[in-house]
Amino acid sequence: MARRNNFLIGDVSVAPGRVVSVDLPVSVLPDHTPVNVRVIVIHGKNDGPTAFVSAAIHGDEVIGVEIARRLIGQKALRGLRGTLLVVPIVNTFGFLNRSRYLPDRRDLNRSFPGSEGGSLAARLAHLFLNEVVLRCDFGIDLHSAAVNRTNLPQMRVSPDDTGLMNLARVFGAPVIIPSPERAGSLRGEARERGVETILYEAGEGLRIDENSVRIGVAGILKVLRYREMLGGRGPKVTRAPLLARRSLWVRAPIGGILTSYRGDGDIVAGGDLLARVANPFGGEESDLVSPVDGLVVGRAVMPIVNEGDAVFHLAEIERPVTEGVVLDDIAQHLSRDPLFDEDEII
Repeated sequence: MARRNNFLIGDVSVAPGRVVSVDLPVSVLPDHTPVNVRVIVIHGKNDGPTAFVSAAIHGDEVIGVEIARRLIGQKALRGLRGTLLVVPIVNTFGFLNRSRYLPDRRDLNRSFPGSEGGSLAARLAHLFLNEVVLRCDFGIDLHSAAVNRTNLPQMRVSPDDTGLMNLARVFGAPVIIPSPERAGSLRGEARERGVETILYEAGEGLRIDENSVRIGVAGILKVLRYREMLGGRGPKVTRAPLLARRSLWVRAPIGGILTSYRGDGDIVAGGDLLARVANPFGGEESDLVSPVDGLVVGRAVMPIVNEGDAVFHLAEIERPVTEGVVLDDIAQHLSRDPLFDEDEII
C-alpha cells in the first residue's frame, strides 16, 4: 500500500500517523502580542475523509472548547483513517475577553466568507474558512446558548437536506431542529462550498455542563465511525432523536422578576403555565403560558427580564412524546456510553 502524503497546513507539513498542533497567525494585539488560531491536526496513516470540529466561534461558548479538548484525548483516534482538524478556539479574542464578539464588536458567525484585507472579523473568517473548512469533506461546529440562556442538547441542520439529516441522526443528540442558514454563517458558507456541516447546540454560555459535553464527544465519534474514519463499535442508539416540525420563542409580556416553572426537556401542552413575571415593587404579575404542545429546548436563566425578552424556546415535535422521555434518553445515553475514562469526568 502506498504511503499517504503529508498534510500541509500553514507552513507545517504533518506526516501520516502524527498529531501536530499548528498555529495559524491571525493578528497582533495593540501591545504586539501575537494571536493565532491553533489547529490540532490528526493525520491518520490510512486514507479517508478530511473532517473538522470547531468550537468557540462565539468566544463565550466554552462548552465546545471542553468537548474539543476531550475529543483530542480519545484513544479511538489513534486508528483514525483520513485527517481530522480540531480547532478548540476559533475566536481567541472573544474567548480571552469572555465575549461572544470580536474586539470590533462583530459576530464572527455572521462574517463568512470574510476577506483577506477586511475587518478583523473578516480576516479571521477568511483564514479559518480557507485554511481549515475548505480542506474538509464535512464538519461539526459546536455551540451553546448565549450568556444567561441555556439549550437542551440539540442538532441544527438545514431543512430538506437528507445528507445532513442523516449525520444529525447519527450524532444522537435528543432533538433535531431544522434551521435555515443565516447570511454570513459558517454553516451557510460551508454548505454553499460543498462542505457538509452540522451544528451541535447545548448548554449555556460561560458554563460547562457535563451531560452536554459527554453527548457532544460521543456524537462526534459516532459521526466519524459513520463516515468510516474510525473502526470498531461505538455505543448503540436505542431511540431515534426527536425531530421538530418548527420552534418558537415565548416572550416576556412585561418586565420584572422571572419565576420559571418549567425546565430543559419538559413536555408542555398548550395553555400550560411556563413562568410568571412580577413587578419587583409588588402588585402586577403576568403569566407566560405555552401557545402550543411542545418540548422545552431552550430558556432564559436570568431572573431579570425586560418586556419582550425571549424566555422559553419551544419545539413542536413530529412524533408524540411522553413526560420525561428526553431526559431519560440522556441518562440512558450516558450510562451505556463506554467512551469515557474516570479521569475525564469533571
